[in-house]
Order: sequence, then C-alpha cells, then structure tokens
Amino acid sequence: MARVDTDRVHVLGVRHHGPGSARAVAAELERLRPDLVLIEGPPEADQLTGLVGEGLEPPVALLAYVPGEPARAAFWPFAVFSPEWVALSYAARNGVEVRFCDLPAAHTLAEPEAEPKPEAGEDSGGAASDCGGGAGPGAAEVPAPEGADTPLPAAAPDSGDEAERRVTDPLGVLAEAAGYDDPERWWDEVVEGRETGPDTPSPFPAIAEAMAAVRAELGTGLTGAAAEREARREAHMRQVLRKALREDHRRIAVVCGAWHVPALLEHPRVSDDTAVLRGLPKAKVAATWIPWTHGRLAAASGYRAGVRAPGWYHHLFTAPDRPVERWLAEAGRLLRERDHAVSSAHVIEAVRLTQTLAVLRGRPLAGLEEVADAVESVLCEGARTRAEVLHRDMVVGERLGSVPEHTPMVPLQRDLAAQQKRVRLQPSATPRDLDLDLREDNGRRRSVLLHRLRLLGVNWGTPQRGATGSKGTFRESWHLVWAPELDLSLIEAGVWGTDVESAATARVRARAAEADLPTLTALAEKCLHADLTDAIGGVLAALTARAAEDTDIERLMAALPPLARSVRYGDVRKSDSAALHRVAAQLLARVCAGLVPALTGLDDAAAAAMVKAVDAVQGAAVLLGGQAEADWLDALGAVAVRESAPGRVAGRANRILHDAGRLDDSALALRMTRATSRGVEPARAAAWLEGFLSGSGLLLVHDTALLEVVDTWLAGLSGEAFTEVLPLVRRTFGSFAAPERRAIGDQVSRLGEAAGSVEDDPADDLDPARAAPAVAAVAELLGVTAPVPA
Repeated sequence: MARVDTDRVHVLGVRHHGPGSARAVAAELERLRPDLVLIEGPPEADQLTGLVGEGLEPPVALLAYVPGEPARAAFWPFAVFSPEWVALSYAARNGVEVRFCDLPAAHTLAEPEAEPKPEAGEDSGGAASDCGGGAGPGAAEVPAPEGADTPLPAAAPDSGDEAERRVTDPLGVLAEAAGYDDPERWWDEVVEGRETGPDTPSPFPAIAEAMAAVRAELGTGLTGAAAEREARREAHMRQVLRKALREDHRRIAVVCGAWHVPALLEHPRVSDDTAVLRGLPKAKVAATWIPWTHGRLAAASGYRAGVRAPGWYHHLFTAPDRPVERWLAEAGRLLRERDHAVSSAHVIEAVRLTQTLAVLRGRPLAGLEEVADAVESVLCEGARTRAEVLHRDMVVGERLGSVPEHTPMVPLQRDLAAQQKRVRLQPSATPRDLDLDLREDNGRRRSVLLHRLRLLGVNWGTPQRGATGSKGTFRESWHLVWAPELDLSLIEAGVWGTDVESAATARVRARAAEADLPTLTALAEKCLHADLTDAIGGVLAALTARAAEDTDIERLMAALPPLARSVRYGDVRKSDSAALHRVAAQLLARVCAGLVPALTGLDDAAAAAMVKAVDAVQGAAVLLGGQAEADWLDALGAVAVRESAPGRVAGRANRILHDAGRLDDSALALRMTRATSRGVEPARAAAWLEGFLSGSGLLLVHDTALLEVVDTWLAGLSGEAFTEVLPLVRRTFGSFAAPERRAIGDQVSRLGEAAGSVEDDPADDLDPARAAPAVAAVAELLGVTAPVPA
C-alpha cells in the first residue's frame, strides 16, 4: 500500500446532506484553493457541471438512465446543505475544474437485475452510509434496489443484540467510545453542529483518522457481490485520482463519503485496481438534472441515505447565526397564520427553555429535540397534536427545486414545460387542490393537459370526485403534487411521441389494440376528457367490434356507464359526441335484449352484483335519454313481473319503474302484496324487499300504504320464518340513514292509531254546513253540480 501525497491531495470525508459537513467543506475549499475538485458521483454527469451556476436551484438531482429502458435509472440528489453541492458551487464561482469520480453509471446500471445493487449515496454499512459512501450523494435506483444495507461482520466474536448493532452501525463504535448511545446524535453534535470560522481547525484529518480506526477494527466487512461492488467503486475512485495526479494538478480536493477516505489515502498497486475493474458490463447511459424535493430527501420517505429533518438542516445551513431563535420565530409566525395566539413573549420564553433543556441534558448546543419540546410546551401551550403537525411541516420544509430551460431534456419534457407555462400551472412539491370550471377556456386546457398526462402514466394530478359538492359535469376537482419520479415517467413516455398530445394519442392506440370491452369504454371516456380527437375514432371502432363479438351481458353492462358519461362530457367540453352516443345506444339495445335470459340461475351473490349493474345502467340510460331510456325501462318492466327473476333484481326493477313514473302507487302496492304473500317463500320476499328498498327508505316514510304492506307481512310470519329472514331484513333497514329509520319507526307506531281513529271517529262527525263552501268550489272546478246539504 502506498500513501498519496497529502500536500497535493486533500480528501474531505463528509456525511451526505449534512449542513455541518457542508460548512466545513466550504471553509476548507476556501483555505485550500484547489485547482481540481473531485466529487463522489457518476462521471457521466461531468458535462452537466456547467449548469450549476446557470439557474439550478436545489434541491435537484442528477438522473442517469438507460435510453429506451428508463426503468433502469438512478438519482443522485443534492440539497443546498449537501457538501457535494457546496463543492460544485465553489467550483462554478471560482472557475475551478470539477469532475465526478465514482464508478460510472454505465457499469452500475448494466448489472444484471438479479444482482442486488446499492442505492447511490449509501454504504453497505448502515449508519456509515449516512456519513459517506455509496454511488454518490444519495442516489436512489428505480425501482428501489435491494442489498443497500449489507451487514458488516464484527471484528471480534460477539453475540446477541450488541453484535447486531455493531455489525450494522460502524459509527456506533465511535459514538460508544464517546459515551453516546445514539450515533446520529453524536455525529450531529461533533460534526454537524460544529461551528466553523477562519481560526477553526479543519475536522477532516480527525474524520479520516476515525474512519481508518473503524475500518481497521471492522474491515470492509463485506462478502460476495457486495464486496465486489464496493471494491470496484473504490478502485475506480483511485484510478480517477491517479489520472488527476498525472495531469500535474497542483492541489486536488476530493469530496466523498467519510467511509471511503482511508481507501483513497492508501493506494494498492495500479495493477490490482485494474484487475478489479476489468471486464465490467457496460450500458449506454444518458444523464440530466431534474428537480428534487425535501420530502424525498427525508429518511421517512424510504430513502435510505436520507436525513431525519431536511427542513431543519436547510435552516441550520442558511441561517447559521442564531438558528434556534430564527426557527422559533418562524414557528410563531406559522401558528399566527393558523389563527393561534402567539406573541413575542412566547418566542422569548421558548428560546430560554431550549437553552435550559440543552444544559440539563448535557448537550453543547440546543438541537431539534429541544426545539420541538419548546414549541409544544410554550408556543402550543401543551397542545401536542398542534405541535406535532407544525413540527412535521417545518422539519420536512417541503420545497421543489428547479432546472434551467437549457438543461438536457427529452422533447416530451420540453413540451410539458411549455404547456405548463401556457396554462399557468407550475409544478409544486406541496400538495394542493385545484377546482376547474370546464366552461372556461383555461379550465378546459388545464383539464386536457392533466388527463393526457394520466394516459401517459404521469400522474401529476389525481381526480377528486365530488370534492366541490357540485353534481354538474362542468366542474372538475384535482389533487396536484409533483414528485421527482414523474420526470423519469416523462422520459419513459418519450417513446410514444415528442409532445404530450401525440404521445398520449399513440399510447391510447396501443392500449386499444389489446383492451377488453370495459377497458375500451373507459378508454373512450378518457380520450374525450383528454380531447384526443385523432385517437377516439380508433377506440370507437375497436369498441364496436368488441361489442359485436361479446355475448357476456355483465361485461356489456359494465362497459355502458363510462360511455354514457362520455356522451354527457362531450356537451360540456364542446366536442362531438354523436359517435359515442350511437355506440352507447347500440350497447344498451344489446343489454335490453339479453337482460331477462341473463337473470336465470343467479345465486345471492350474483344477484347482488346484478342489482349494482342494473343501477349503473339505469344511470347511463338516464344520461342517454330519449328512446334509449324508454327501451331500458321496457326491459325492466319485463324483469319486474318475471317469476324466475331473483327477488333482489325484481324488487329493484319495480323500484326503478316506480321512481320513473312507470308504476303508480296502487299498482306498486299490489305487486308488493303479491311478493310478500303467504305463497312466497319468506327468503325470496325478504330479498324482494331488499332490492326494492336498497339505497333509501324515504318511500316508506311518505307512503304509508306500502309501509303497512311490509308491516303486515312481517307480523304474519311464523316464528321460524321470522328467524330465517331477520338477517336480511336487518341488512336492508340497517343500510338506511339513522333519521330515515327513526321516521319509519314513527310511522309504524301510528299505523294502529290511524286505523283505530277511523273506527272510533266515523265520517258522521263531519259538519255538512261547514264543508259546503269547499264542496261548492271543487264542484265548480270539476264542472259538476254541488250537492245541497241536508
């Protein structure tokens, strides 16, 4: 092993996304004034470093992917408090050459999918990954890779929980030696919370010495594929460093994970590293910058190299003077915005409490835990829920970065950016709700854009049904949130076209070629929402062909409602829906013809599903209107009187006919009486009532004749029959709202009283003289002669 010339090479071991590490790197670079900066990251991004000083606003991420296979990709995120970003910014400000030195993504993304690959930015050693290691500052592969936390074996025999803790957490060795039981807390206080200044000694020699001691005790601790991967990465870093030394650079600064520092200071023979790197698989890789979010930097998001509190770290880095006071003042402001009474006296007292807590806990500086306790106790006056919500929002400190327009992008990304400006709808990492009025031009344009993106699998917006309380078709409600993965989805969708419209059209045509009937009708609805006029014709042609071949009535019934909704949407969106209407009418005609035969032999579960299908088709028929609705009601009329129809379906058909005015009260009472007569099995009668009453019991509240029929049927059941049907009856009435049940109970309690009052108070009690004026008025209206009072 040969040690590098430390007068020329300065290795700065950092924790990814650590504000203290970032400040230390900034101070060290100003002191060293290097002429070359090497940063742990993918060399494919070397050509992108020039964008750092030209409009990149962190959080951002480097994205490397295999063109044509965007699912094989990795992200390397950077925040404003990431040491790697500080090094990039220093190089851009001072005109210093900067390169990335980690193993190329061309090799890591070419690895077989069966082989576990580390998340970039993570070491294979638990918490050591936080303070450095992995393939860059926290890259995340897509899909999420496995094997990122391969355990390190202990140097000495050990057992139990202590052995596991030491194996998976090398920093625990250092923290334990310092008397800490929390490695995160130790690193924060010793490194991240450390003040920097002109006279402050550099922490990097001590970090290098500490990591060398840990590696000497634990070794690399890896076996198999994980050991090979780590060896390749460190071998490539050394090769890049050797090349830089041959170029006669006067002073080289290397910014990498602290875990790698010993491997870069002590070099094996060149031939050994060459042998390690020989024969690696390679793939063609493209790279670009994309916006990132604080939420995706948080460990809670599942990002293994993430930090606990990106919002707090951002604050520590951007407000180094009096950070506690500024944080609590901001907390007070946010609480006042939420209509909570917080004065400056509250903030002053909260600051005092944080300082006192830090002293009592033996900590040199107040940290996030002390601040959180002060917010809850003083600013929120003990209201834990309020404090937790505020703390969560501030700790994440959600924000979305941005990239300049001249950043390398696929054409689809550029078209989307242009359309976002055109419709004045910019992406944001903060979730928000958006209500669109489709009668307005910009509302329709926004809706079309969001629907087209969903067809491409770019789910920027999620439709919210009924969020506005409006049942009209001229409003849409959306829930919007931009996630970094959507840029990768855009790249993946780029195979379908160069702009959003053409790509969505091509994607729809491809899906229509292999879709079944219900999927095709849903696709037709989506095409209308997305205003894809070039695609709707092909979808309708495929839909007509599938409908002509399909003999399954249930599939036809499932396909009809989205098509009918599309007809209604066409009116609001100013698009031609005549073709949709014709196809929907044809589908409904086939449903009407095959409905009665399809009801034969249905069991209870199948009958329940058929009732839901009948309700859905009823709604579709109402939307279509005209002759289509009339034909559907005729088909239900045949079902309503058919003895072989399941009780649930027959009862539901009678209810729809009554609500549509096809069945008057007297005829309905007669049918209900027959359905609940003694000659009908109690189970079928109960099923008939369940189908008839499902959804609402208001009819029984307002029609005492029907209620009396039901009451008489229940009262006439034998004990055995009543026990048999009780679960069905309870299920039927249990589905009603509580006010409906109370009203029905009140009506039932008055049924006997009403009957008794008729017997006790006959019509003889009427006063003919007092009724004469009313009778005369009615007679005049009817054109008859009024009877003369006796």
